[in-house]
Amino acid sequence: MSGTLVVAEHLNGRLRDVTRELVTAAQELPRPVSVAVIAADPTALADLVDLEGVDEVVAVSAGGDEFENDVYQDALEALIGERQPEVVVLGFTVNSMGYAPAVAAKLGLGFASDVFGFSIEAGRVVARRAFYGAKVHAEVELPAGVPAVLLLRPTVWAPAEAAGGATRSDLAVTTRAPRARHVRFVEAPVGDVDITAADFLLSIGRGIGDKENIERFLRLAEKMGATLSVSRPIVDSGWMPSARQVGQSGKTVKPKVYLAFGISGAVQHLAGMKASGTIIAVNTDPEAAIFGVAHYGAVVDLFDVADELEKLY
Repeated sequence: MSGTLVVAEHLNGRLRDVTRELVTAAQELPRPVSVAVIAADPTALADLVDLEGVDEVVAVSAGGDEFENDVYQDALEALIGERQPEVVVLGFTVNSMGYAPAVAAKLGLGFASDVFGFSIEAGRVVARRAFYGAKVHAEVELPAGVPAVLLLRPTVWAPAEAAGGATRSDLAVTTRAPRARHVRFVEAPVGDVDITAADFLLSIGRGIGDKENIERFLRLAEKMGATLSVSRPIVDSGWMPSARQVGQSGKTVKPKVYLAFGISGAVQHLAGMKASGTIIAVNTDPEAAIFGVAHYGAVVDLFDVADELEKLY
């Protein structure tokens, strides 16, 4: 076994950011680094994954234009069988979860999902991931002698940007007829704002207490030149529309400033905002997970901070 295999992810003809993040992460893993692009016509996407640090781009012509579980499973099994990589990395996404665990189970491979760090120790891959709602972090030692399949948490690694000069190759695979097929894309409603385009987000969570307090933070955000965003409990309570939700089940955001009031920092929320330029967290719990990613933090009552900010604006 040798090297690292990255499986590219694309949607509606566009390369997803997580693929570039996987390329960055792969620089910490065994060389050479190969990136596989699986699509009916992978040519254009293959050009996009020719990034600095990539040694080879493998074009796998299979399936339709969009993701199909069965096609990707068959293609990945063929790639592993031919290349025998030491490590396979994919994004921890809905698509990858639809086939990567099945490949690992069928082939008897090592497997870890939601991985935010890793190392190679005595020839074994050691993956770091969270348990119990991100309250506990642990290291998972994967078996030696078989490829390790890692699903990496999005936004942990910076996306690779510089162009590379990888060699190109093609792989012909035989895939079964998929049991499900993609029909069309339906755009989700953007809502009254697009939080993904905001440079400054003021984000609120369950710590605000009551629905009546939302109006206060809407006004404060407007005064500060920020856009109001929320964590999932606010949306689940029906207090705000899903268009304003940050997190794995909401929007992934990368503002210059992310000011979080009363957000504990569940792993799903952190996955959607931890790539922000400057993160400022306000929470009364000094053990809140959000302080683990915050650049600045205040262990105080969020309403006291809001009072002081209102005086300034």
